[in-house]
Parts: sequence; structure tokens; C-alpha cells
Amino acid sequence: MTENGSLKISDEQVSLLERLCNASAVSGDEAEVRKIVIEEVRAVADEIKVDVLGNVLARRFGDGENRLKVMLAAHMDEVGMMVIHDEGKGIFRFKLVGGIPAHFLPAKSVAVGKNKIPGIIGAAPIHLTSAAERQNLISVDDMRLDVGPDNGEYVEIGDRVVFSTEFADHDNAVFAKALDDRIGVSILIQLLKNAPKNIDLFAAFTVQEEVGQRGASAAAFELDPDIAIVIDSTPANDQPAWDEGDDRWSGNKQYNTRIRKGPAIYIADRGTISDPRLIKHFVNTSHVEGIPFQLRQPGGGRTDAAAIHKQRSGIPSISISVPARYLHSPVSICDILDWMNTQKLIYFGLVGMPGDILAMEL
Repeated sequence: MTENGSLKISDEQVSLLERLCNASAVSGDEAEVRKIVIEEVRAVADEIKVDVLGNVLARRFGDGENRLKVMLAAHMDEVGMMVIHDEGKGIFRFKLVGGIPAHFLPAKSVAVGKNKIPGIIGAAPIHLTSAAERQNLISVDDMRLDVGPDNGEYVEIGDRVVFSTEFADHDNAVFAKALDDRIGVSILIQLLKNAPKNIDLFAAFTVQEEVGQRGASAAAFELDPDIAIVIDSTPANDQPAWDEGDDRWSGNKQYNTRIRKGPAIYIADRGTISDPRLIKHFVNTSHVEGIPFQLRQPGGGRTDAAAIHKQRSGIPSISISVPARYLHSPVSICDILDWMNTQKLIYFGLVGMPGDILAMEL
């Protein structure tokens, strides 16, 4: 992996991300993405297995003695919905899987089940609602999934439902559903294909992150690494903010990350306090390699690190994420430069990882 070679985002890697994002893989039903991952990494992994939960665990061993065992994790699942009740005539009730704000849902196009039956999340048009009704947000319990009278027989209770947004890239930006965390999956595939020789790289493509980091718990216990790095996508809260009582838009100063400011190195979130030795190492790496970065502002959210760092006798962990806008919605946006620089930061961080990093002072 070189600066002028595979560190850059190639057309091939963009095509891979397109396949990953267009795949359907709501939590608990990650088979479509898992198949792509296995196809991509089978030839380069020294060991590969799918555990009983559905995590893909791949090991690639380095050279020399006393190598660090480094776990890299990225989750395969996405937020979505599940069909829970058939009301007849192609109309179904559904529940959310993972965190999706209800106001994102009405009138959105979706794909249902493994056969991707097209559907719409029903909402009454303005002509059929009163002024009072239009003032209130509709709840998920009052919404219905409509696949049309002739398609209802092809939908089953338990089918997962995803937004039917198709991937697009334009002017160094990527537009897609499920960038959280297919962009992390694409980076992890690339890093496994170009694994540094100074470490043993243990790749965990995890399941059920969006419903509580469930796959990561089992993966970390099985792999038993010395340290862990989680690769994810994090919300970029850099849109303009409305000044209440004013008629002007103003800059949003309460950001956690921003687009085109580089990879986001986590200090802390709701589930993890990042290991200070790893924070220092990746900050130093960014300075040495001239890679822009930002420290993700502590606050809400969590990644697979929340489950990983508590396994066995403790696993020092850190998350490094690609900032993206509008996550957990029908379409998100990220910048290709942030994608590339996240890949570069993690790669050079692994190449320069001291074998005695855990002996350094906390």
C-alpha cells in the first residue's frame, strides 16, 4: 500500500462501496453484505470464519516475533424496518430496527425482503388531512407499508425493509443509504488486503451493531486481541443553525465533526472512553504523515468499541470514523477526501504502531 497506489480511493473501491451500500442488511439479516465481504477477503486472509452470530472474522498474520494482535472492526448492518403484521391488500404494519427518526419515513420508497419488493411508507396526502392533523408528527404506529394489492403475497412477517436509495457519487461526494457503516466495511476490506507486516491484523465484520453492538461482543471474545480499532461513520453536525427569534441562519458552533476536516478520532462517547495511548498515537501519526484529522467532540452515540473494550480482561480501544451528514436517514453524504484520509490514517497508524504501546504510561 503506497501513497501513489492503493491508499487513494480507486474506481474499484468506489464500485465496491456502491455494491455494499445498495445491498440490504438490516440488523440480524446481514447475509447480502456478508457474501460480498467474503468474496473480497477470502483470497488474502490466512484464516476466515463466520461465527454463529454471523460475524465474518478474518486473520492475516505478519512477520517477526512479539507482534501486536490488532483487531479492526466495522459493522455490516444498517438501520431499517421489520414487517410485523399483515393487514391485507398489500398493507403491512412495521417496526423500526435501529434508530430512525419517525419524521424521515412518510412517503419514502423502500425495498422489502430478500426479493426487494418495492413499497411505499404510506402517509395521507395534504388533501386528506385537517389543519390540526398537519401540525402533528405522525407516529410509526400510525404508518403503514404499502406494496400494492398484487405484491402482498410475496411479503412475509419478519421481512426486513430498507430505503431504496441508489448509490451515487459526484464531485468528490458520495450519496447513499447505509454509509453507516458500509464505508467502514470498505476501508477494512482494503486494509486487510494491504495488511502491514509488523502486526497480526484481525478483521471483524460485525453484525447487529445498530441494536446494541451485539456481534462485536462475540467477535472480540473470539479474537482476543491486544488492542482494537473501530472504523465507523459518525454524524457531521456542521449544517447551519437557526437562531431562535432571529430571521437569519448562523454558523452551528455545537458540532461534533465536520465534513472535509478529516477522520474523526474519538476521545469519548456514550459507550467508551478511548484509550489515551491510542489517541496520542493516531494524533502523532496524523502530524507525521500530514493527514488532516479532527477530534470528535465527546457526547452521544456509541460504536462497537462500547462492547469490545469490556471483553475478557479489557481491550484498549479507539474509534476512528468518517464524518457524514444525515446518517440513519434515506440518504447520507460523505466526502471522498475524508474517506481516503481515514484509510490513510489507520494504515499509517498500523505501520508505525510500537510493539510496546501498551507499556507506555496511561
